[in-house]
Amino acid sequence: MNDLAVQIEHISKKYDLGVINTGTFFRDMQTLIARKQGKPDPHAKIGDEYHDGQDSFWALKDVSLDIRQGDRVGIIGRNGAGKSTLLKLISRISAPTEGCIRINGRVASLLEVGTGFHKELTGRENIYLNGSILGMKKKIIDKKIDEIIDFSGIERHIDTPVKRYSSGMYVRLGFAVAAHLDSEILIADEVLAVGDIKFQQKAIGKMNSISSEQGRTVLFVSHNMQSVQALCNKGVILEKGRLTASGDIEDCVRKYHSVEDESNRSSWSGVEGDHNLSLLKAELIQNTNILELVITYEIHNPGLDYVFSILFYNKNNHRICFSSISDVSTDEQYEKLKSKGLHSIKLLIDSTLFATGEYHIEFDFAIHGYKRIVSPELKLFFEVFNTSNHRHSSENRLDAIEPSWKWKIIQ
Repeated sequence: MNDLAVQIEHISKKYDLGVINTGTFFRDMQTLIARKQGKPDPHAKIGDEYHDGQDSFWALKDVSLDIRQGDRVGIIGRNGAGKSTLLKLISRISAPTEGCIRINGRVASLLEVGTGFHKELTGRENIYLNGSILGMKKKIIDKKIDEIIDFSGIERHIDTPVKRYSSGMYVRLGFAVAAHLDSEILIADEVLAVGDIKFQQKAIGKMNSISSEQGRTVLFVSHNMQSVQALCNKGVILEKGRLTASGDIEDCVRKYHSVEDESNRSSWSGVEGDHNLSLLKAELIQNTNILELVITYEIHNPGLDYVFSILFYNKNNHRICFSSISDVSTDEQYEKLKSKGLHSIKLLIDSTLFATGEYHIEFDFAIHGYKRIVSPELKLFFEVFNTSNHRHSSENRLDAIEPSWKWKIIQ
């Protein structure tokens, strides 16, 4: 028990759409006091059936997990699997609806770009602010500040207000602070993907060294399996809010790929998304010169600025074109497609526009300017043999085309 950094016991997290907290100030205070004392939430119910209703959504369901000190744990799963929710619960940003989490040591979290920064303060001032939030004394931060600034690579702008920083600079500085201050547990979400490749490699190397040399625990979420394997020694797989596997990272990645490796599929059905929107079905029907893409999705949380785009890639994973239904629909039609309930849409694709070759599509269903909801790992594949021009798709350059897209609203 003494070597456990994090102990998770039967936690679940339910989001009540449109309902804030427990409903009363008194119950909120009881929950808060219980959390501060390390006790289970007195209002959590044990043994209830898990049902998603129209006004609720279970992001995690009965997850139990032990994480040992010094482990580097990769949390794997598709979008909407519950990865970010789990990290927020461990970081105590959010409280579980059911169950209990015990943490041995200080936690430094890097979950969203710029979290914990004051935009009017400079980068240097924000280092001291973040350090004090983590419980560090000023003299300790004084000793490490040069190292933090050097690692971030933004020395020239360190005395500039962070409101002028790009998202990449936010990430560099945020990671540098979190990695160099004395926290026993470091949590990093997919946010590292905002940085450039060199900095990602540098960050992974740093997390490796603080774990192996200092015995610190690292929890890491990424869709990039190479990064996960390079950093982590343990793995956890989440699927639709449930823990489906845990153990050695190589075994977990193998299990994940065995489920995800569907490189020839032209149709898919299931539930992919989050508590705002779910993709339920997608099918590519290939006729002589026309491809039909039929999509069914459900809006759970209307009123958001949703984007529905389809991205086309060649065999070498170069994007060649994309189509968004907002570009070809009227404002009235587009508002209807963002309303609550089930929707079906169809895209007609002239396949003679494509050179001979293999292609795939991805679903960029997102909240504009905020986040992508449908995972880029969900792909449908098709092949074109174009007898009209005998061209073959290039694997080394971008073959950009701008077709005249034809969308149809089915319901």
